[in-house]
Amino acid sequence: MKLNKKPVALLLAAVMAASMTACGGGGSSTPATTAAAGGGAAETNGASSSGGKAEFEINIGHINDERDSWHQGALKFKEYVEEKSGGRIAVNVYPSSQLGTEVDMIQSILTQGGCDITFTGESMQTYQPDLGIIGMPYLIKSDAHMEAVLTGDVGKELEDLMDKCGMKVLGYYTRGPRNITSNKKITSPADMNNFVIRTPQSAMTVAAFEAVGAKPTPMALAEVFTSLQQGTIEGQENPLAMIQNSSFYEVQDYVIRSEHLRAWVYIAMGKAQFEALPADLQEIVVEGGKEMQAYEHELFLKNEAELEKTLTEEGMEFVDVDQDAFAEAMTAGVLAVLTDSQKALYEKISAANPDA
Repeated sequence: MKLNKKPVALLLAAVMAASMTACGGGGSSTPATTAAAGGGAAETNGASSSGGKAEFEINIGHINDERDSWHQGALKFKEYVEEKSGGRIAVNVYPSSQLGTEVDMIQSILTQGGCDITFTGESMQTYQPDLGIIGMPYLIKSDAHMEAVLTGDVGKELEDLMDKCGMKVLGYYTRGPRNITSNKKITSPADMNNFVIRTPQSAMTVAAFEAVGAKPTPMALAEVFTSLQQGTIEGQENPLAMIQNSSFYEVQDYVIRSEHLRAWVYIAMGKAQFEALPADLQEIVVEGGKEMQAYEHELFLKNEAELEKTLTEEGMEFVDVDQDAFAEAMTAGVLAVLTDSQKALYEKISAANPDA
């Protein structure tokens, strides 16, 4: 599938020019969503796949490449929404940070700057600090625990926080456990002392790695491979799917099985963009979100079963660690900096564990 990788300078300039708003980023109330700056779009160029000019465009941007299940889920949404809307909606999908970093795309959505949907979680703490709890290390104990959180009362509370920030939650993608990669064997927190590791722009993650003596360095995913290759950073941490799809096996020797974070990202659409659609199309978009979530999860489960084997075949060695020691150090370090409201969410999420 050939995508139009057009420059995003105009989009990013527009985003940076917009004033940073707190929760509930405002924007235009025009019915049509705004196409990415510079004209044209990733695949349909403003036309629906059924032919003809669409009444509305929805631009999906995300940080992963075309091989990733996030992208495949977005394409399923495109297929569903364009078909069910009879061509009234055209969906354009921009993978691989074509619309900027995750933070850029969030701001673009909230200012109606060209992106309408992205996949995000704890990065929303910029707008609502309590959402940073999604990045709390060792909080979610299992897939069953995550499901109980996302479908229960505390999940509804977190979705309400997204809504207050101007984001309509259409669903979520669950993620595999995050692991450290490096070019040295790490088996205990002591081995992390002064280890320069890339992290996302998440205060929780930074605090967690500082607690084990590492030197966390937030940077955009698109910069990580080159930074590892050049030795600017020594390691990074991500789920196995992102380690594979980002080809980190080419520049890292070991997967350190820390499994320090089980989390999710929301399928997040700008609330203003969603509300600009007629009621019948809103319903189609909501159903499209459910289709996207279900399809991606099916792919995710299939991929997770194969990823360790694949990465081993690519030359990576998996190293077991003392997870209890990592959990004790990281949890203590982050609990010390939580606000009262974050601690309240921490307790609710802990209590939702069906195996506790």
